[in-house]
Amino acid sequence: MQTDGTDELLPGIGQFDIDDYHGAYALWSRTEGMGLSAADERAAIARYLARNPGMSSVARSDGTVVATVLAGHDGRRGYLHHVAVDPAWRGKGIGRAAVARSVRALASEGIDRCHLFIFGTNESGQAFWRAVGWRERDDLRIYSRDTAEG
Repeated sequence: MQTDGTDELLPGIGQFDIDDYHGAYALWSRTEGMGLSAADERAAIARYLARNPGMSSVARSDGTVVATVLAGHDGRRGYLHHVAVDPAWRGKGIGRAAVARSVRALASEGIDRCHLFIFGTNESGQAFWRAVGWRERDDLRIYSRDTAEG
């Protein structure tokens, strides 16, 4: 894992690689408000990371994944997915540092705006994002459809 020089007492924040998958999936599985699907299987995450090299972030403590950010872009806008911090590590700035690393990576690709998705029922997550300066948009709606539906 590459690190970007975060506080020595905290886990270093580095690039999320597919080798981090099992630890990340374990963290996502125990994170309240996180939705998982077939899109989160190892092969799908490997494709996402290959399509968005160096964008996603991870923090480890003693070999255990304690924070993740999946980040990517479509050439125009950036997106964050699966921002998660182990409850034992929350409130220490690790999540903010991981998000900042990913947002810097997006900016270095010329991406000037980043969005994230959060379930409407995840009130603690919504409160966190508002508190750290992200703004909720009520002028947009997301519509989804499975591609197999044609």
